[in-house]
Amino acid sequence: LVGLRPNAIVARGIARTFQSIRLFQNMTVLENALVGEHCRLTATVPGAVLRPPAVIAEETRARARARELLTFVGLGGKENELARNLPYGDQRRLEIARALATEPRLLLLDEPSAGMNPREAQTLTELIGLLRRELALSVLLIEHHMEVVMGISDRITVLDYGTRIAEGTPAAIQRDSRVIEAYLGTGYEQDLAG
Repeated sequence: LVGLRPNAIVARGIARTFQSIRLFQNMTVLENALVGEHCRLTATVPGAVLRPPAVIAEETRARARARELLTFVGLGGKENELARNLPYGDQRRLEIARALATEPRLLLLDEPSAGMNPREAQTLTELIGLLRRELALSVLLIEHHMEVVMGISDRITVLDYGTRIAEGTPAAIQRDSRVIEAYLGTGYEQDLAG
């Protein structure tokens, strides 16, 4: 993937979100979701200007798909709100909807729960689980909130300063002494024992 343009990566079935939210703040929720749909549209510049029936039909399908995705991530009914007016957790879900609009097979999520309160993080965890179950989507997650990681992962690789220190199931990771020392703390180990 190194050196590939973003559109070439999307064409390979890979989408991502960023640790820092990167929405078009002055566009509506629907318009933000449609940005992801545009990689699938076939209209040329003349077609977009002249708007023949085929282009109109394609745009109508894209809008319907964007609305479906917004409903799927819990933003149904908010299509006409400006992205900047959404609460933080909703903005994160909008980013995920936009990524899903590209129809990926692999979704890369970079610190999706960063800045979220526990309730928002739990809602996000449920959404990611839903993506995996309902869309059969593979998710590669970079995350520091252990509750989120443990709540959705089948397999976990743990890095400490760029070095892999453990790999395995959530249960195995929770008991790995190197992981406990690096991330979970000795109090966590005592909680498991007691």
